[in-house]
Amino acid sequence: MKKPVYMDYAATTPVDPAVAAEMVKYLTLDGVFANPASRTHVYGWQAEAAVENARKQVAGLIHADPREIVWTSGATESDNLAIKGAVAGKASAHVITSVIEHKAVLDTCKWLEGQGVEVTWLAPHQDGRITADQVEAALRDNTALVSLMMVNNELGSVTDIAAIGELLRARGVLFHVDAAQAAGKIAIDVGRMPVDLLSLSAHKVYGPKGVGALYVRRSPDVRIESQIHGGGHERGMRSGTLPTHQIVGMGTAFALAQEKLEEDVASLEALRSQFLEGLAGLDGMSLNGSAEARVPGIVNLSFTGVDAESLMLGLRELAVSSGSACASATIEPSFVLRGIGLDDEQAHRALRFSMGRYTTDEEIEFAVAQIIEVVGRLRSVR
Repeated sequence: MKKPVYMDYAATTPVDPAVAAEMVKYLTLDGVFANPASRTHVYGWQAEAAVENARKQVAGLIHADPREIVWTSGATESDNLAIKGAVAGKASAHVITSVIEHKAVLDTCKWLEGQGVEVTWLAPHQDGRITADQVEAALRDNTALVSLMMVNNELGSVTDIAAIGELLRARGVLFHVDAAQAAGKIAIDVGRMPVDLLSLSAHKVYGPKGVGALYVRRSPDVRIESQIHGGGHERGMRSGTLPTHQIVGMGTAFALAQEKLEEDVASLEALRSQFLEGLAGLDGMSLNGSAEARVPGIVNLSFTGVDAESLMLGLRELAVSSGSACASATIEPSFVLRGIGLDDEQAHRALRFSMGRYTTDEEIEFAVAQIIEVVGRLRSVR
């Protein structure tokens, strides 16, 4: 059976073959299989060396000090650790976030509200971006943390993190950024970008699922309270035996992403142009999110007179999404699209098409033809 064309790279990426080949070396007896915390024999030293090399590779992509990288099970855990860890013990803390964050941030902030923390929920502009002016207007004397994503996972819109970071650094307020969708898609330099905490995920960058990292700034020193207690691993911030093979996979994937960043971005820009130009003749099509401040690989489109569910059913030869993978079990319209001002009917018409490193010109051509054909067919039977 012929596989559908994969256009859901924002949900997850396939593991790069070079990453998979490297990971295999860290599983069995003839490889480096030991516990990285075993410091009494050569097996443990080898595993620890592999973990520390991967830490350098992840730090390299975001221009951080390797000592600022804390391993986690993924961006969801990183978000939880950053947000809960930053406000822990602060009796009257105030947190600022937005209504279009990933569920890992939204649900964590809602949980904090239940613990008595005050949360301000910013509404983005129609292009899916939060501005420094909005953040400044929401600041209070007791604001402990601002948490905003760099790239929106449904729209691809890019928020001006540097401008917001400069504002918050001047006010002495901690800034957490979910960069799961940004890593490997745009340049990230924490040396020039005043960010205190930054969440990363391997599986969005052609690495394995189940591993991620949290960048925790050392200068000025950021203190967060651990949320998982045990052996005091990761400088006391995150206990648990480290999965060497997954960490090596993340390190290899991030090193590849750094090496291929310009090439990947240029390729995706060309694919995006081909995709949108191919659909340009289709009446009643609109782009959701920012046309300028965005990553090239995520395109969110609405089609007048066609609901997304029917369109997805018609596009059986394409693997696409009507929203983020974290919310796809619900039939509610996307909270992100409602957050940028679309009504339920408009939000129900939107599909996210996301491309990646292995998307080809032929696949884009095929996708365009399929969309034009199915949209036309669905409109004709209305």
